[in-house]
Amino acid sequence: MNRVYVCSCFGVTEKQVKEHADAGACTPRQIASACKAGTDCGSCVRRIQAILGRGNCPRRELVDQGMPALASGSDAVAELGEAA
Repeated sequence: MNRVYVCSCFGVTEKQVKEHADAGACTPRQIASACKAGTDCGSCVRRIQAILGRGNCPRRELVDQGMPALASGSDAVAELGEAA
């Protein structure tokens, strides 16, 4: 199997980045949280941005439509209260 590595520092493949994007990661920072890619030397961040730019992101689509991408402040506070 031919693996295309996006992040050499942590051995993250293009397939893994796409899988994280399909699971909801829409930004390089969210990809970094999921698999560490982009958190060491940073040379892969532009490649990650390019991969993310090719796919759909429900949150990005909401922003493009002028809607909030995140829960409102009161919803976020309620969720934090439930998590505690």
